[in-house]
Amino acid sequence: QAGLAVGYHLKRHGLPFVILDANHRTGDSWRQRWDSLRLFTPSWANGLPGMPFPAPRRSYPSKNEVADYLEAYAARFELPVLTDTRVERVSRRDGRFRVEATGRRFVADDVVVAMSGYQTIRIPPFADEIDPAIVQLSSVEYRNPGQLPDGPVLVVGAHDTGTEIALENAAERTTWLSGRDPGQVPFRIDRPFGRRVGVPAVMFMFDRVMIVGNPLGRKVRAKLHRQAGPVVRIKRKDLAAAGVERVPRVVGARGGLPALEDGRVLEPASVIWCTGFAPDLSWIDLPVFPDGALEPAHERGVVPSEPGLYLVGLSFLSAASSALLLGVGRDADRIAGAIEANRRAS
Repeated sequence: QAGLAVGYHLKRHGLPFVILDANHRTGDSWRQRWDSLRLFTPSWANGLPGMPFPAPRRSYPSKNEVADYLEAYAARFELPVLTDTRVERVSRRDGRFRVEATGRRFVADDVVVAMSGYQTIRIPPFADEIDPAIVQLSSVEYRNPGQLPDGPVLVVGAHDTGTEIALENAAERTTWLSGRDPGQVPFRIDRPFGRRVGVPAVMFMFDRVMIVGNPLGRKVRAKLHRQAGPVVRIKRKDLAAAGVERVPRVVGARGGLPALEDGRVLEPASVIWCTGFAPDLSWIDLPVFPDGALEPAHERGVVPSEPGLYLVGLSFLSAASSALLLGVGRDADRIAGAIEANRRAS
């Protein structure tokens, strides 16, 4: 979605460009998520520049609706997307960027890294010590309860993904949900108050108030980088009513079984890891990463140490909405404008 938004604005400026996409079809990164996934943001907040999301304003789209929207967006604006093209290395030689991608090479004056920070799932090393007879899936691999063997399931990670996956499995099997309780949004996003008042207020805060240009935004950014916010859709009472059993954090493996923080050992038939993601930008072969950092040092998406290198789509690039469909278009507009201005000046 970030790449498409940047492409829209580059085309508006009349600049030549190409969008490289590792997936087979535009939108596949959404199609490949679990079957029942729905967005937490309403349709009115999910449109990219120039094309509103084609659904009732206050509805919450499914993952396939989002995927199809992105594919239609690329087609409508005739954006040059090269699919099945995974970027493997970005370097610089003789003042220009060299991009190596799935057997092809590109040379460019500017490169926009237009992707989210959710590339690599964080699975603890002790997962390798769990008995191979126990089926283990990451949240990326999980699709629906039908994938799982008979017997109890342990869902590790109690934020949005974990709570939703635990809830839909509880009807069919014993379900344990492990992890710290991050709290919950104090209203139902699907009820009238949530649709008309609560969600619009949160969207406004994310997009216009929680920005890197003010102290509140910087404080929220630092907090969200340390820990996730509250669970959005699922409530504690929903989990309890469904029979989901909350258990402490999984801290290791003992005798091939998951061991909990309180000393107990569980015997699940399957484990689903919903333990969060980390950026993987290791293919950027440039001296732009501060010691130990997973993201290049940047100023609202502009990498000052490598002129011509830009970022769009990362969390809190300029606001809490930067990684959402709601906010990515604004960042894309600003970055495309910076590229166009630099071209005029050179």
